[in-house]
Amino acid sequence: MPDIAAELGVARSSVSLWTRGVAFTPGRRRGRRRGPNALQLRKQAEVEELLAQGREWIGELSEREFLVAGAALYAGEGSKRDGMVVFANSDPRMMAFFATWLRTFFEIDESRLRMKVYLHVGLDLDAAVEFWSAVTDVPKEQFRAPYRAVPDPTIRLTKHVNGCAYLVYCCSRTHRAIMGLSAALLSSVPIPG
Repeated sequence: MPDIAAELGVARSSVSLWTRGVAFTPGRRRGRRRGPNALQLRKQAEVEELLAQGREWIGELSEREFLVAGAALYAGEGSKRDGMVVFANSDPRMMAFFATWLRTFFEIDESRLRMKVYLHVGLDLDAAVEFWSAVTDVPKEQFRAPYRAVPDPTIRLTKHVNGCAYLVYCCSRTHRAIMGLSAALLSSVPIPG
């Protein structure tokens, strides 16, 4: 109301009378809302420019590029323990990418795929299972017992609402084939020194 009174050059009491029937929503900021500053605008422009550049550089993946990308992803995020393909991540795009990659390049017995969710106590387990099932196309019946972590406020304040998902496929041959791809990828560029 002070801003309206100043803008119109009238008393606050007049504005109060004029706005008596207007609904009030608590929690709104007083005064004018500031927009982003120059630094924030430059940062936002740079982020948008580089996202567009990334999409242009990557483009549509060929089958071979998809194979290599999945091998690199597993080399960084997958389990190295023999006999089990295990890929864990909290980013649904990574999980969808890996699940699609696994099914594209390997003959998978869908009934042997398993999922597990790592989720903080207090977050909705049913919603998380539903979410990860939709992301990976693994039926909810094939989810193992979840790991429920007790939140420690001294470590982290933010938590992933859907937790971290683990896709598990027990097949030694498939795991060894993936490890062969990862080894070939990592040996393709000599390490200096």
